[in-house]
Amino acid sequence: MSDSPRPLPLVTGASSGIGLELAKQFAEHGFDLVVAAEDDELEPAAAQLKGLGVAVSAVRADLTRRAEVEKLVAAVRGAGRPLDAAALNAGVGVSGRFAETDLEAELGMVELNCASTVHLAKRVVQDMVARGEGRILFTSSVASQAPEPFQAVYSATKAFVQFLALGIREELTDSGVTVTALLPGPTDTEFFDRADATDTRLGASDSKDDPAQVARQGFEGLMKGEASVFAGSVTSKLMGKLSAVLPDAVAGRSHKPMTRPGSAE
Repeated sequence: MSDSPRPLPLVTGASSGIGLELAKQFAEHGFDLVVAAEDDELEPAAAQLKGLGVAVSAVRADLTRRAEVEKLVAAVRGAGRPLDAAALNAGVGVSGRFAETDLEAELGMVELNCASTVHLAKRVVQDMVARGEGRILFTSSVASQAPEPFQAVYSATKAFVQFLALGIREELTDSGVTVTALLPGPTDTEFFDRADATDTRLGASDSKDDPAQVARQGFEGLMKGEASVFAGSVTSKLMGKLSAVLPDAVAGRSHKPMTRPGSAE
């Protein structure tokens, strides 16, 4: 990979869903790839990406473990080429009543969605600032814009990611490094299954967005250096922007019927 003239991005959470589609966007625009995930789907995803005619390095890493984050950093730095872009996309959800949800699952979510994102962003930003060039995409969510009953910890983690991205962006003004936050709405991925949210109106909806569309809009926003990209359908974009301007209490109540366990029945 070190002899290739093509630019190099890192994509985490790249085995499926938005992450895989982001990786495809990079590949289709002439980037080689370093892709990371912790599950068995990573190798088939990497093979699919190689079929697009680019070099792909797949790193299996559990980013809830800090040693594994450093393993990924070492793999990126060992590629023999500077990192031109990073899509920090790895994340999970936990759905349900806070009094009943599993504490370990939620703490693991905080570790992945928040702590590992800070850890990896720190290393990426340091290297890009030293070089004076680079692009970073943080996958946030429309859930970052208001409190979310029945996925309270998840929405809090995404608010963390959103503020982290925007704060770093301001710090890096005139550094040559751009930071973009991607805010998808409900998207047709494995997220709702993994979050145990398929019995909610939101999880059971047939109108979820296409992850390829979300990724394309996110990639375009990244390349333009936009601050935030509300991605997906027009409805999803409006939902996110409306949540941002409504008082928190009002927005939280409006989401409650959609995220309540059993509301799909």
